[in-house]
Amino acid sequence: MVEPGERGATRIADRVVAKIASQAAQEALRVDGTGAAGAGAAAAADVADVVDTADVGPTDAAAAPPHAVAVVRGDVARVRVAVELGYPSDIGAHCGAVRRHVIERVGELTGMEVPEVVVTVERLHMPQWEHPERRVRRGRDRVR
Repeated sequence: MVEPGERGATRIADRVVAKIASQAAQEALRVDGTGAAGAGAAAAADVADVVDTADVGPTDAAAAPPHAVAVVRGDVARVRVAVELGYPSDIGAHCGAVRRHVIERVGELTGMEVPEVVVTVERLHMPQWEHPERRVRRGRDRVR
């Protein structure tokens, strides 16, 4: 008789690892003026350690959630994460925090080794104007 632990294998799909990585990246980007909020407290502390939070810049609420793609081969996952950041912000600190948190969470939840996480900044968001209704649209609101 075959022992219960040797009867089969568990395979975690690429898209599941990508979903975990996307959520981990979102957790890592949750940084407020006090340094941390929500589940991303450890990753936020990483950013706060590197940069004064006043210099980091806000994470824009209008930013799209991070998008991740993963390739799994055996017990090794390679991940690519695309993020959008507020402007101005310390891009290097944010990317480092995302990279560390994705490696930690994917490893923790799947038991896989994550030797590579590529973080791409797809877009920088300008801070929202206090009164967007007062914003003049170029060419439309000018007198000609």
